[in-house]
Parts: sequence; structure tokens; C-alpha cells
Amino acid sequence: MHYFVFQSTFNMESKDYLNDITEIKDLMNKSSRFMSLSGLSGILAGIYALIGAWWVYDIIYATEMPSKDAYQSIVIYELEMLEIVGVAIAVLLLSIITALVLSWRKAKKNNEKLWDATAKRLVLNFMIPLFTGGFFIIFLIEKEIYAFVAPLTLVFYGLACVNASKYTLGYVRYLGLTMIVLGLASVWFLGYGLHFWVLGFGVSHIIYGALMYFKYEK
Repeated sequence: MHYFVFQSTFNMESKDYLNDITEIKDLMNKSSRFMSLSGLSGILAGIYALIGAWWVYDIIYATEMPSKDAYQSIVIYELEMLEIVGVAIAVLLLSIITALVLSWRKAKKNNEKLWDATAKRLVLNFMIPLFTGGFFIIFLIEKEIYAFVAPLTLVFYGLACVNASKYTLGYVRYLGLTMIVLGLASVWFLGYGLHFWVLGFGVSHIIYGALMYFKYEK
């Protein structure tokens, strides 16, 4: 009888210790990771990217439908390239504004601060590869080397996601790795950069955004 009471007490204390350890791990995880990132913003960013890709497609092939060989011998003039860059900047700004607004709403709902030390580390680690790639791509455009613009945007964006993923949700890391793979594949299939843009910035954002939304928000 005494043995049974002792064993029951020991089991209850063990469960309490395990619960305490779990709570401590959760608190440490929340304090070191930016958990207010909204999955819905990823879905909307993917939709913006699809609309932008359609717009770019219309700019490049405004006069006639492309043939099978047209992708291999595509010619983009300076004015068209500026229009494409303008579309890309518009999509980027819309995505950033949407991410800020939805993340602010999520943080407010969870009684969390949107801009704290973790958020600062997240932004810093994200921006370093992104700005490096952005300047490199600007130099390529200035030199009229357009073939590698699409692959490099995917690769550097993927590197930015991977670099920042340790400060936010784990799905961001897999999104980044997917972008890097698509960027490298786009180098092999030069001339189909717009298609890989659709797969990367459009479809991948929607898929990973939906995974984050249904796991952490819904």
C-alpha cells in the first residue's frame, strides 16, 4: 500500500517536472524566435507574385505569342527591363506592407511586441543577403547582363530566408532551400526565368504560407 502511494506520488512529480521543462522550452523558443510572422502574408505575397509574373509576361510578349524556341532567344530592351524592375519593386513593396500589417495584427492578438530584439535580429539577418544580391543584380542590369537576373533573385532571396530562419518559424528555412534549388535549376534552363519566378515567388510562397497559416494561426 505504501509502495503504491509512493509510486503514484513519484509519477505525479515526474509529470510535473516534464510539464515544467516543456513550458521552459516553449518560453525559450518564443523569446528567441519571431513567432508573429503571418502565414497569410506568405499566401498573399504569392498571389502578388503571380499577378506580377502575368504582367511581366505581357510586357515581354506584348506583340505575339512566344514560340517554343522564343524562350531560348528572348531579347529584352532597356525600357522593357525598367518596366519589369518596376513591377518587381511594386510586388516587393506590397508583400512587405502586407507582412507588416498582418504580423502586427497577429502580435496584437497574442499580446506580443512586434518590434523587439528578436525581430531586429530577424530583419538584419534577412537583409544582409538580400541587399548583397540586390546590388549584384543591379550591376548585372547596368551591364545589360539579363540572363542571370531571374536565377539570382531566387538564389539570394533563398539565402536570405535560410539566414533569417533561425529567428522565426521553421518553414521559412524550407522555403529558402526551395528558392535556392529553383534558382540553380533556372541557371540550367536559361530563358525560362519567368516560369521559375512563378514556381518560386508565387507557388512556393502560397504553399509554405498555407502550411504556416493552418499550423500556427488557424
